Amino acid sequence: MKLIFSGLLIILLSSQNLFAQDSLAVKKDSVANISASDLHLDSTHQFSYKKLIVPAAFIGYGVATLKFDKLKQLNFSTRTEINEHKPDHIRLDNYTQFAPAALVYGLNAFGVEGKHNIRDRSIIYGTSLLLVSAVVMPTKHLAKEERPDQSNNLSFPSGHTAFAFASAQFMYREYKDTNFWLGVSGYSLAVFTGVYRMLNDKHWFSDVVAGAGIGILSTEASYWLYPKINKLLSGKNKNSSVMMMPFYQNKTAGIGLVKNF
Repeated sequence: MKLIFSGLLIILLSSQNLFAQDSLAVKKDSVANISASDLHLDSTHQFSYKKLIVPAAFIGYGVATLKFDKLKQLNFSTRTEINEHKPDHIRLDNYTQFAPAALVYGLNAFGVEGKHNIRDRSIIYGTSLLLVSAVVMPTKHLAKEERPDQSNNLSFPSGHTAFAFASAQFMYREYKDTNFWLGVSGYSLAVFTGVYRMLNDKHWFSDVVAGAGIGILSTEASYWLYPKINKLLSGKNKNSSVMMMPFYQNKTAGIGLVKNF
């Protein structure tokens, strides 16, 4: 089991190290909730190549594992170690994948404000979920990687892990400037999700690593796209309003959209 947690710990520490540098480089905002008119003054929604390093490395490793047998050895050795301990299969990973995002909304309800108000963060998080789905599902059918339990050929990448790290990255982005340690706490839930996808014999180690990369990248992309999406949704009518809320029902994630003209 040490091998499993060591590998996932590398993911966690790599993410936190890069994000800590990013947090120090960005000036702390004086206002917790950013209005759409102030977006051009804030670096939150600006594109940065530094933000691509960690997710690109994770995704690159996962893709390379599909092609190179030597890299696959870590998958097999990890699964062998798991089977030696015969862990109980629990399904908490079905819920922890969205736990960091739920915490963001819960904390806000108790007065711990994040970077954005409920409307703006819902658009951002909803966009992130859509991007994860748009990448994960087609990739599964293209890769056709068999699951460890041989239940189907949709192992690569791990969707649960992708959603978990998308949610953790969302929590980090909302709280990194006001409470850094609160912001990074969501990654522990994301790592838990990834570990249990392997303990439940549903994914290989490389599936989990690639899923983490896709999740982080999707949330980063959603923050960058937000000003453009907000402008599109707002339109020319200043009295119009939009409400987007993520939902999870019957093992399906998505977003609901209501627009008043």
